[in-house]
Amino acid sequence: MNGSVMPDQKIDNLLNLAMDATSEERAKSENLNVGYDSSERLWDVIVKYSGPESGLGGEGIQMVPLLGGYAVVTLPESEIKVYSAREQIEFIEKPKRLYFETFQGREASCILPVQEGKNGLTGKGVLVGIVDAGVNFFHPDFRNEDGSSRILYLWDQSIPGNPPKGYTKGTEYTKEEIDKALALGETEGRRLIPSRDVSGHGTAVLGIAAGNGTVSEGVNRGVAYESDLLVVKMGNAGENSFPRTTELMEGIDYLIRQAVRMGRPIAINIS
Repeated sequence: MNGSVMPDQKIDNLLNLAMDATSEERAKSENLNVGYDSSERLWDVIVKYSGPESGLGGEGIQMVPLLGGYAVVTLPESEIKVYSAREQIEFIEKPKRLYFETFQGREASCILPVQEGKNGLTGKGVLVGIVDAGVNFFHPDFRNEDGSSRILYLWDQSIPGNPPKGYTKGTEYTKEEIDKALALGETEGRRLIPSRDVSGHGTAVLGIAAGNGTVSEGVNRGVAYESDLLVVKMGNAGENSFPRTTELMEGIDYLIRQAVRMGRPIAINIS
């Protein structure tokens, strides 16, 4: 040993790095200051602990216990190392921006070199189809630069009235109808096309697959961000609280038939 103090192994590396960094270094980083209130010199941290909750608090320390032996703890930066020495504290981690984690996910899945290489792939010319809980078709990530929709067809199996040819349930909306709804604005547009993604799951899935990143100025764009989109919203939940496999099969069948009719390749997500 050379006399230097090893970082506390109960404190995650990024939090140790943040505490060792200068204020200037923190300010330049997009992540080091996340969770830190510079005016109060307080940290919000994630704590994994064992034993009773009563041992988590203390003077100047606020804590919100969570399920599974976790807690969110707010405490002065000067107290973190001492706090980590408490017997019931297993690990302390700093929070991170969620968009940063999204970027890390794209990087880990090797999407960035695919998109940014010499022959970068963007999904242009390809169809991306989903069978899910629907989509928020007003979301800017599913619109072109001129404001028109990237969605070519939206089949909502839960709205009776005008099913696609060859099918018996729901209503099919074309790009022309979706563009008209977009031009009317959200209030009037949703009267024209009342299809909604109540859970948000379909919108999230489609964003990962094909969102163009308009809202985040390109930071959180999806994989095939220049693709055209086909959306199937599955029918209303039955007595067992989920749509049926028959509706899923019909949705996939519809997407494939549309792609064949248009003579274009398609990638289908059924998350």
